[in-house]
Amino acid sequence: MWQRLAPVLRKAGHEVLTPSLTGIGERAHLASPSVSLETHIADVLGAIRYERLSEIVLVGHSYGGMVVTGVADRMPHVVRTLVYLDAFVPQSGQALVDLLRPEVRAHFPKDAAAVAPLPPAVQGVKEAAEIAWFDGRRDPQPIRTFTQPLALEGRYGGGRAYVFCTGYSPTSFAPFAERARNSAAWRYHELPTHHYPHVSMPLETAGVLLNYS
Repeated sequence: MWQRLAPVLRKAGHEVLTPSLTGIGERAHLASPSVSLETHIADVLGAIRYERLSEIVLVGHSYGGMVVTGVADRMPHVVRTLVYLDAFVPQSGQALVDLLRPEVRAHFPKDAAAVAPLPPAVQGVKEAAEIAWFDGRRDPQPIRTFTQPLALEGRYGGGRAYVFCTGYSPTSFAPFAERARNSAAWRYHELPTHHYPHVSMPLETAGVLLNYS
């Protein structure tokens, strides 16, 4: 998913890691009903720890907002800025399914082992070439990543930014964007595209992220 964006940031002189989460992408062979939100938080914590990272800009897209929120709470001293890219912003005790619009929540049956990704067209992707680009790049995701509540201790006190994609509707992310836009504690940006700005607008998305470098 970051194939178009990461090279732009690297060309600007930054180290960029895009760790795949357990059960997804090249780690799809590890998918199982036991994989949970906490598994994915541990994946990113491990990448930070073993790469000896510090002063990082931690970016979460979509569901990734759940993950980066947990990571920043557990390892706040290494995160300089937390960026939500058209992403969920959970409170302690909330699972992703708690944050969905009712018509989308029906796509997440609790008795399923995994949940297939939403069709790109539902997320605002209209061009045939872009829809084809997504083919084979998204996998079903273990259900517990969506249903496990996130436990937070409120340890992260660093910078926060929200990037809202305004090129499609309806969207589950409007409430989070609205709160960020009206809060002095957040920096707020908009991109006129669908739910995958790092695919459709990599240069513009990189430009936003470079504000925090």
